[in-house]
Amino acid sequence: MEFEKKRRLMVENQIIKRRITDKGVIEAMLKVPRHLFVEEAMWESAYGDFPLPIGDGQTISQPYMVAVMTEKLELGKDSRVLEIGTGSGYQTAILAEICECVFTVERISALEKKARIALEKLGYINIAFKIGDGTLGWSESAPYDGILITAGAPRIPELLFSQLKEGGRMVIPIGSSYSQVLTVVRKRKGKMVEEPCFGCTFVPLIGREGWSEE
Repeated sequence: MEFEKKRRLMVENQIIKRRITDKGVIEAMLKVPRHLFVEEAMWESAYGDFPLPIGDGQTISQPYMVAVMTEKLELGKDSRVLEIGTGSGYQTAILAEICECVFTVERISALEKKARIALEKLGYINIAFKIGDGTLGWSESAPYDGILITAGAPRIPELLFSQLKEGGRMVIPIGSSYSQVLTVVRKRKGKMVEEPCFGCTFVPLIGREGWSEE
């Protein structure tokens, strides 16, 4: 009951008051138990207005950032989504609540394992997992209605864009390895149409079309 109250206050104060209006996003964030995606020692902080460490130099994003990125994809019940950077699995769960199916790629096997266990315990059956270079996407299951990248990239990865359905949307932080601009990329007649949104800070996107691991 305590965590349900914290979750409700999180949505009211951090999500709705910041003008997130997508009903599916709001309902998903009211339902998904965010604290189960971090270590138990951090449960009391899980619904705070900030990111939290999840190990291996990665983070679980601030709740508002999860909400705004999801809303900007403009997803529906029939949507097929590719997520780059499974991380804790929390963003994956939010997408799975909204979409028909989620394909999620994580390069760090230890994180993928933890996320998979958490998501399976919660009963999700519409998520497919893959370990590998997220910048290469998941071509076998393309095209996707939406692609969500949860790490900062130096540019839009062309292989990922090629896997986006015509008329689909990609949401990606673009910039340096220290700070980026959250950007919505639409596919119109096969071309990229970019819409910069606001400044943000994500961990670097590592891979062939991202930053070097060194």
